[in-house]
Amino acid sequence: MFIPLIEKRRSIRKFKPRAVEPDKIETLVEAALRAPSSMGGNPWEFVLVSDQAMLDKLSRAKPHGATFLKNAPLAIAICANPEKSGVWVEDASIAATFIQLAAESIGLGSCWIQLRERMHDHEKTSGAYVGELLQIPDGMVVGCIIALGYPDESKPAHRKENLEYHKVHTGLYGKPFRR
Repeated sequence: MFIPLIEKRRSIRKFKPRAVEPDKIETLVEAALRAPSSMGGNPWEFVLVSDQAMLDKLSRAKPHGATFLKNAPLAIAICANPEKSGVWVEDASIAATFIQLAAESIGLGSCWIQLRERMHDHEKTSGAYVGELLQIPDGMVVGCIIALGYPDESKPAHRKENLEYHKVHTGLYGKPFRR
């Protein structure tokens, strides 16, 4: 069941104007909280946003790649405490991926909005901008936002023939993987 799920999962940037039901939000939260983390440190925290005025503000987190958030019915900001783990980026990324896969499994679309190491403008980082909006405490870093909702666009599944098998090596780099 996992391979069919990842075959059809695509980044969705157009959403229907339909709220995500509480039971589906609960499923997304459970998936996030079940994400593995290094040594069980769980340095991540999550902020769920469904207020359209706030989603509009969040859509301006960076000059490109976030504007579609203003039309999403739900967003989850993924934050982490770097002091809790030296691999907080990886831990937060795994949680974000779990959210996206759970979304696909329950009929929702999603799209990752990268904030870490991105700029809001010439003076402020995207993470700092979002952190101020969402009142994230000092010491926490906002790594990304996942936009979520019912898809209002359809994209074909990635075809197996288009997978980049040439990037897979066996034993040593440069020794091709044979299928």
